[in-house]
Amino acid sequence: MLQVAVIGAGVFGKNHIRINRELPGVHLAAVVDPAVILEDTSVFASVDELLASGIPIDCASVCVPTVAHARVASQLLRAGIDCLIEKPFAASLVEADQVLALAEQHGRIVQIGHLERFNPAVTATMPILTKPMFFESHRLSIFTPRSLDVDVVLDLMIHDLDIVLTMVNSPVTEVRAVGLPVLSPKVDIANVRLEFATGCVANFTASRVSTERVRKLRYFQPRQYVSLDFARQDLLVIDVADPAAAIAAFTQGAGLQHPSAGLSLRKLPVENGEPLKLEIESFLTSVQTRQQPRVTGKQGRAALELALEINQMIAQHAMRAGLL
Repeated sequence: MLQVAVIGAGVFGKNHIRINRELPGVHLAAVVDPAVILEDTSVFASVDELLASGIPIDCASVCVPTVAHARVASQLLRAGIDCLIEKPFAASLVEADQVLALAEQHGRIVQIGHLERFNPAVTATMPILTKPMFFESHRLSIFTPRSLDVDVVLDLMIHDLDIVLTMVNSPVTEVRAVGLPVLSPKVDIANVRLEFATGCVANFTASRVSTERVRKLRYFQPRQYVSLDFARQDLLVIDVADPAAAIAAFTQGAGLQHPSAGLSLRKLPVENGEPLKLEIESFLTSVQTRQQPRVTGKQGRAALELALEINQMIAQHAMRAGLL
């Protein structure tokens, strides 16, 4: 049975605790958080206390604030403990590199918590990827006082950056970005345009001051349009078999699904599930098999590097616009 620890029992940590308690073959051996009391699990005020206790731990979820990710993960890795680190990977690339070096030195697994990669709708769309050339991403959230230690790019948009980086698998050649603080001292809403070496273009909008919740990704590839809804976990695909027939059908007033339109509209089957549970299950499988996790430390670093570059572009735009 795997012996698991959860470091940090805030909003994210509580969910890691819940899921690790539910999973078969897993024993939640310890929680580290000075403000938590649990009746059936050993609780420690610090990682130092946990390690000094001698309780055997195979792996841990690192759910502390971003500024502490590298410090906590480093302690665990040196002790031979595999780590699932919540996103963003670290507060800086230097810290991320230090964690990666320690993981390699000690032969430990590091997985980064980009949980939307485990969203069943994302999993279902991967087999139909051919050559995506245009993405439109919207991730809008109602304001809460959670995660205000980071800006909206590192808090929300980074999910979509990670997914698109994985789908396109090509270097980013251009970054344009604008963002504004609205309710917090950090950027609360941002719009970004990326261009890749393949010629693919991706537009991202992220807001944590919206009046509604939206989590959608749309992309176009040759003769195909795909619409993905993260919240509903559904996937709509429109295939264009005959462009000329489609134009003729629309000219004659035929609807999108009319047989003469040369189009097919279909919903791909998606096996719904909780992304965080799927993420943790995948991590635990990697711990047991010693196989590379689905979201590697290097991929988490790549998403962090892009997010930090976007923040630099936002700051430069603010300077040009006289906002700073």
